[in-house]
Amino acid sequence: MGKSRKGFSAAAMMLIGVLLLFANISFAAEASGRTVSIDSCLISGSEVVCQISASKVPASDDGFYYVYSDEVWEDGTVGEVVAKVSAGASAFASFPLNYNTPDSHLSRKFLIAVKQGGRMVQVSNEHYITNPEALAGFTSPRMEVGIKGILPDALRMDGTDYAELGIQQVAYNMYLDLICSSAEVPGAILFEYNGKPYYFDGGIMQMYDNVVKIFNYQGIAVNMVILNEGTGEYSKDLIHPLAQGGDCPGYALNVADKEGTDHLKAIAAFLGQRYSGKLGCGQIDNWVLGNEVNARTSWWYTKSDSLDLNVNIYAKAFRIFYNEMKGMNANYRIYTSLDQEWNRKSNPGSFLSREYLDQFNYYMLREGNIDWSLSFHPYNSPLYDAYAWNGPAVWVKNNLKTPYMTMQNLDLLIDYMHQPEFLNPAGEVRSISLGEIGYTSSFGDAAQEASIAYGYLKAASLPDVDSFILFRQTDNAHEMKSYLAMGLIDLEGNKKPAYDIYKYLGTENEGIAIQRASEIIGMDVTKMVNEKIIWTRTGDGVISN
Repeated sequence: MGKSRKGFSAAAMMLIGVLLLFANISFAAEASGRTVSIDSCLISGSEVVCQISASKVPASDDGFYYVYSDEVWEDGTVGEVVAKVSAGASAFASFPLNYNTPDSHLSRKFLIAVKQGGRMVQVSNEHYITNPEALAGFTSPRMEVGIKGILPDALRMDGTDYAELGIQQVAYNMYLDLICSSAEVPGAILFEYNGKPYYFDGGIMQMYDNVVKIFNYQGIAVNMVILNEGTGEYSKDLIHPLAQGGDCPGYALNVADKEGTDHLKAIAAFLGQRYSGKLGCGQIDNWVLGNEVNARTSWWYTKSDSLDLNVNIYAKAFRIFYNEMKGMNANYRIYTSLDQEWNRKSNPGSFLSREYLDQFNYYMLREGNIDWSLSFHPYNSPLYDAYAWNGPAVWVKNNLKTPYMTMQNLDLLIDYMHQPEFLNPAGEVRSISLGEIGYTSSFGDAAQEASIAYGYLKAASLPDVDSFILFRQTDNAHEMKSYLAMGLIDLEGNKKPAYDIYKYLGTENEGIAIQRASEIIGMDVTKMVNEKIIWTRTGDGVISN
């Protein structure tokens, strides 16, 4: 049990003055019966300052609020008491951050309790630190280079494709289970964090260093997708207990016990420091935690089909990665990833992306709003549908009841993210990345050409969209069995007609791509985009507005 703090540092007092100006600004959700609120938890120098308010001061044995610090897997009054302050309608508590020690509070959650009848009773919701960037000693300027992106072919990274295509961003996958190692493995990298030694595979980390630097040297910003395939010998503790025994390419991360959570904190801090651009290992600007995490049985597996439980698990992992990474580099963006299944599940084991987004945002507001970002995948439905500009009427609608959110009706998602409850702490629309989007040539090159032009031009017309990551550079033989020939280059290494279309887009020669796409579509594609004209086709192939 920690000692109570009777005074505040000078830095804490200055922060309190600022907080008082914003005492009435809060989107936090108050649980039924909890009349006390933690309005903010902010780092000030080497301390954490919590602002506390109460709509009704609860009865207590001694007239004090007790501030508890819980690990993410703990609930209620089970953690450490880090401060004790007089109960009132407004109060402030301050306690040491203890950064990079066994008692670090950076990724813990806080709650208020009072003593009633000799026992501690929780009277507030939980709240996390929301300004981890105050610690950041490895901050680098972001590579703000443009939205045109691609999923790269590892066998063509040293070629001329990226320069020819004018690629500005790439998306790449990092497998947490493979980067972990132990002291006995030759070449393992030691990283001491929060009082413990952790090890990372030197060879694999060097591979990632080389990949990131190859792109950086070409002026290309890197989006790194964090995955957990559950196969690593030194990472068994990263699999959530509810994900044990699954058969899935992606497992929920372990936020259920000390060993797994401590490991996640160290991994996030290690990666955040290593790829800050300050250590000569390359610079990653954007991190995506998981792939299409609403697709439970495909990418973020647990045995439970409870939406709230799954989102709660993910939100805890997200808090850890956000706080630990931003605690290294203030300019990182940390994204959650959702698919296009807005109101319809093609897989009964998945959750709707709309309901997942709503529940994730609920936890972010309830437990302390942070500047999280959204990576969305507005694929056609079905995936092999070749026509981005006129999808099936049954699946694509111009209202929020639409079964799928594609490039055609993406404006709906943008407007959705403009709602006050979805804004970031500065009152701004969050960064929205189209982290995966692709179109097949399995039904003809022309459809792929026009679809890519339509998709890119639509993305470029939306100021809130920060990336358009085309899936993919080269066809994948396995995907082609499902008619998903989405590459700009075929399996023999030949450039498809869509290669030139993508090359021209976003350049002074964009008119060539626009003319070609307009000929295929039968309407000026810029008019279609600028006037938000939505064509859909019925079962008999008829196109309607």
